[in-house]
Amino acid sequence: MTSSGAPDIESLQPDGWAAPRGYSHGVATSGRLVVLAGQVGWNPVTAAFETDDFAAQVRQALTNVRVLLDAAGAQPAHLIRLTWYITSREHYLAALKPIGASYRELLGAYYPPMSVVIVSGLVEPRAQVEIEATAVIP
Repeated sequence: MTSSGAPDIESLQPDGWAAPRGYSHGVATSGRLVVLAGQVGWNPVTAAFETDDFAAQVRQALTNVRVLLDAAGAQPAHLIRLTWYITSREHYLAALKPIGASYRELLGAYYPPMSVVIVSGLVEPRAQVEIEATAVIP
């Protein structure tokens, strides 16, 4: 474990590969596994969407991920995987600046392996984003 409490992570950056921006190619670590179900951009207490704004739904989904990490005794630096499911590439790209600001505020400047998958819809009709996460606590 590092002095910050983050797990010792071996970066999987093959020789000759371009360094990724905003994510890692891969990581290897060991410890207690924490798996978070997909979190949509709604208020989890009321199970109601408070906005249809894409960036605001992302912020809420990231907030939900952060609250679940805290409940598990994990920190954002323990994340080893994030998968984002979005319903609009155009909305995602148009909101990169506020999404990045929310990400850094809620999860910090640590970027685990991430994937963004464009889907035709999510189970919750108003959901525009769903984020699932995996963390490892050393």
